[in-house]
Amino acid sequence: MSTESSPRILISRMSAIGDTILTMPVACALRQHFPNAFLAWVVEKKAAPMIRKHPAMDRVIELERGWFTSPRGIRSARHLLREHRFDVSIDCQGLTKSALAGWLSGAAQRIGYAGKHGGELSRVLNNTLVKPVFSHLTDRSLELLIPLGVTAPKVKWRMPIHETARNWSLRWRRTIDAPRLAVLNPGATAHSKMWEPDRFGLTARYLGDRYGYRSIVVWGNSGERAMAEQIVAHSQGTATIAPDTDLHHLAALIAVSDLFISGDTGPLHMAVAVGTPTIGLYGSTRPGDSGPYGQIALQKAYESGSRRHRRKADNTAMRQIHVRHVCEAIDQIERKRQLLAEAA
Repeated sequence: MSTESSPRILISRMSAIGDTILTMPVACALRQHFPNAFLAWVVEKKAAPMIRKHPAMDRVIELERGWFTSPRGIRSARHLLREHRFDVSIDCQGLTKSALAGWLSGAAQRIGYAGKHGGELSRVLNNTLVKPVFSHLTDRSLELLIPLGVTAPKVKWRMPIHETARNWSLRWRRTIDAPRLAVLNPGATAHSKMWEPDRFGLTARYLGDRYGYRSIVVWGNSGERAMAEQIVAHSQGTATIAPDTDLHHLAALIAVSDLFISGDTGPLHMAVAVGTPTIGLYGSTRPGDSGPYGQIALQKAYESGSRRHRRKADNTAMRQIHVRHVCEAIDQIERKRQLLAEAA
């Protein structure tokens, strides 16, 4: 397929928020290689805000969660997808639902994973299978572009931040009387991904005492708000609770910050995409598969077992990461920052 051609390409990555962000380089690589292409992304509505205004996309097709579990949902999806007359679909998720979207679209070429990443019925529904060499979600997603002649593209994110959110974050940053700002994110979708609030609090104290940081603790629900309050209580005045934000304002807030520390969650990958130095804390997932791309990931133990087991496990593996490990990572980032400043 030549770079001058105008293919109609569908990216299929339904969920979750973090994995959707990690797939953004696929859209960027396709736009760079096929500047005249029509590019669309089919996604479930919860993750859709991340890509609605992505500059590489011509269309975002949003489906309800569970759309593929009823004949009515499947018919509706088929109608939405068929009207765009796709030539190619790229299944970046490797599940039945993501492959089914490509099949329903009518695309003649349906690219997906061979091997263990081609799960459920995806290897049946897709007809051009790629066995990835790399394990990280971003790298192996980009390998799906090889059949289209796109090889070794540069990883770009082009994370969209709404102008209103950006302006709000700049005004809000001016209210923080500190030279540097760190964002701490204690929440996660599973307890097995959570670090202890007292350890976040001690980390905030180290950041403030050693480097003059003010730490802001972000939260997304009442449970996470309670954790944020515990962190502030342990911080001895070096941390405060962030304002309530939606995903757009959270991205903007992270973008004006100097450091982000979190478990394996969507906001962690959001921080990477907006260019904020990041430290990821891992217990029940592996950074080799979904780590903060090009940034620091800490893992001292792994909660092995099935995905179901790991989601229901406690945070024993996360507790093997001690405050000193995170402080050492902070020192590494600050040394690099100092070297770059001296070289400028």
